[in-house]
Amino acid sequence: MLLIHVPKNTPRVSYIFKQICKRNLGLDVDLTATIEPFVAHDGPKFSYGRQPLGKELYFQSVDLLFEHGLNDVEVQIQDWEETKCFFEVVHSGSALPFDIFAAAFYLLTRYEEYLPHVKDEMGRFPATESLAYSNGFLQDPVIDIWVGKFKEVLLLKYPDLQFPNRKSSIIPVISVSQTFVYKNKGILRSIGGGIRDLYDLHFDKLTDRVKVILGLKKDPYNTFDFIIDLQKEKKRKAKVLIGLGDFSTYEKNVGHNRLQHHKVIKHIADYVDVGLKASYEAVGNVSTLKKEKLRIENIVNRRLQYSLCSFFKLKLPEAYRNFIELEIGEDYSMGYSGYPGFRAGTCSPFLFYDLDYEVQTPLVVYSFCYANLGDEDGLIDLASVRKEINLYMEKVRKVNGVFIPVFSNTLFSDLQDQAFWKSIFKYIWMSQDE
Repeated sequence: MLLIHVPKNTPRVSYIFKQICKRNLGLDVDLTATIEPFVAHDGPKFSYGRQPLGKELYFQSVDLLFEHGLNDVEVQIQDWEETKCFFEVVHSGSALPFDIFAAAFYLLTRYEEYLPHVKDEMGRFPATESLAYSNGFLQDPVIDIWVGKFKEVLLLKYPDLQFPNRKSSIIPVISVSQTFVYKNKGILRSIGGGIRDLYDLHFDKLTDRVKVILGLKKDPYNTFDFIIDLQKEKKRKAKVLIGLGDFSTYEKNVGHNRLQHHKVIKHIADYVDVGLKASYEAVGNVSTLKKEKLRIENIVNRRLQYSLCSFFKLKLPEAYRNFIELEIGEDYSMGYSGYPGFRAGTCSPFLFYDLDYEVQTPLVVYSFCYANLGDEDGLIDLASVRKEINLYMEKVRKVNGVFIPVFSNTLFSDLQDQAFWKSIFKYIWMSQDE
């Protein structure tokens, strides 16, 4: 057991030490605010505070973990070895030149997203407003890098300390805004779509529409057998997160009560974990979210465990509080739309900490670092996309984290560059875990 002496065991202190020492490094950890048991402890130990107790392994603290509520925290970024850090400390006896625990807490809790900021047109916290983007470390899982350095310091002091073997993994996520493009749309929507195809002189789309409606061709957006075949070839903890919101400006999926829709969802759930893509309206409205939760549970006959916010509209802490109230276990929304990288500074799962209530919650947050929902503009080529994918996969492998890409099912249809995106997705899926 690793014993840590702290001046005061606050909820913030308990949360971050358990995250870093137990969840990231796999160590049993205990905290004490009294000196006697710390001095008497024969095993690995260190102190954390303003001043060391003696000549023990020591990490100097800043004030953040001993505060309550939100304050105007001054953050100055420094270069440190091959990465960046902040919350610099000045005591010469500190084992690290910055407060790793306060810095990790600041990023994991998304402290900056609680502070006043400019929102984008959809009410989201923009990547460009973030500390990571502004200081050039959004592309790096800095917390996991710091934890690796922290582990080296512990081993230098306690070479017999045993760490469980942790391996990197890949969790592909499929976001389903539209299960079908032509099928089950209803008479009015089908007629309206056909008229639009004629007006735009899209005769090939009109032909496909008619064939699908007549049952002569499979709907182009029903690309799930491709994913199921990959799952049969190589088992992964993939997630297919399906939108079941009511039709609106932002939600265009077919009706949740259509039998063909149920049939497809049940078919997917036989092979892959299925969850809910909470609609634009549901993210901030718990009653709407509850309605959509019941829909997916009634279809797959199991309790909802996985969630994703439509358009990554993750307004903190309200969105996560709603998920917690409805006992949703895991969320995959922690990332930015249009900006690859690590929004919370990590590629390791972590429990959401509510800064307003100063409490650790049971919601497990999984950060994605790459997403394409089929709305990218401009020309892209296979070599450049694969290079970018490889860059992030290698960053995650180096720290034994979880690589999570998010793709829309529509990318694998013949209405998009099907062969291109299927090859990219298959390349990710079949890549080796470490």
